[in-house]
Amino acid sequence: MALTIYRSLLWVLFCLSLKATASELRSDELVVPSNLAQGGLVIATVAPGYSVKYKGEPLKINEKGMFILGLGRDADELMRLVVANDKGHQTDYTFPVAKRKYNIQSIEGVPQRTVTPNLEDVARIRQDSLLVKNARQGVSDRQDFLAGFKKPLEGPVTGVYGSQRVYNGTPKNPHYGVDYAAPKGTIVRAPAAGVVQLAHSDLFYSGGTVIMDHGFGLNSSFLHLSAVLVAEGQEVKQGDPIGKVGATGRATGPHLDWRMNWLNVRIDPQLVMESLPAE
Repeated sequence: MALTIYRSLLWVLFCLSLKATASELRSDELVVPSNLAQGGLVIATVAPGYSVKYKGEPLKINEKGMFILGLGRDADELMRLVVANDKGHQTDYTFPVAKRKYNIQSIEGVPQRTVTPNLEDVARIRQDSLLVKNARQGVSDRQDFLAGFKKPLEGPVTGVYGSQRVYNGTPKNPHYGVDYAAPKGTIVRAPAAGVVQLAHSDLFYSGGTVIMDHGFGLNSSFLHLSAVLVAEGQEVKQGDPIGKVGATGRATGPHLDWRMNWLNVRIDPQLVMESLPAE
C-alpha cells in the first residue's frame, strides 16, 4: 500500500513538472501526444512501475517513464496501448491517428536496370536487404534521439514520405524518405548523435548508404551517397560529416534520401523533426 502511494506521488510530481498543453492526452497512468498521425513518431510517458505493450510487444521505457513507437504510412485509425502495473492489472487505451493523403510522383530517367532487375541483380538485392535488416535489428539502450534532430543538409525538398513512386512509367513501392536536392559532393551531416550500424559504398538500390542507430529502435538511413565518411561501429555526434551527396543506386541526379525507421516501421523524418526538434 505504501509503495503504491509512493509511486502515485512520484507520478503526480512528474506530471506537474511537464507543461500542460492541448497537445497531450493524459490519464493517471499515461501521457500521450494528441496529434498522432500516420508516419509519425510517438513520444509518450507512463507512470513509474508500469509497463506498456504495443501490438503485443513490450516497449522499452527509460528511467523517467518515457517510451517511443512509430506509426507506419498506413497505420490504423486507432493506436492501442496496453498498460500494466506491477501486479499484472492491465488497462487498454486507444488513441485516434490522423489519416494522411499521399501524392503520386512520376520519375523518369532512372537506370532501367534498377526498375526491372535481372536474376543476378535480384540475388544481389536479397543480399543487400539482409545487410540492411541486420543493421536495423535490436533495440539499444542509447537515448541520442532525446537531443532532437536537425536537417542533414540545407536544400530544396524534392521528394516526401509516403508518395507513390512511378519509375519510368512502372508503379513501384511508396517513397519512405525525404529527398533533399544538392550538388554532388555536398557534405551530409548527422541529424542526431548515434552509432553507425552500416557503412556501404554501393548497395543496388540505394548506392552509398549509411545507417545510424539513435536508440530505442530508432534509426536513420542516408542513401545515394557519392562517398561514405564513417565506418561501422563509429560513434557520431550531431552535425558530424557522415557522407557526401551523390546519385548512386536508383537515382536520376544528385540528392540525399534520408529515411527513418522505428524497428521495422518506416516513419517520416519531417514529422520526427517536429516531434523532436533540436535545440
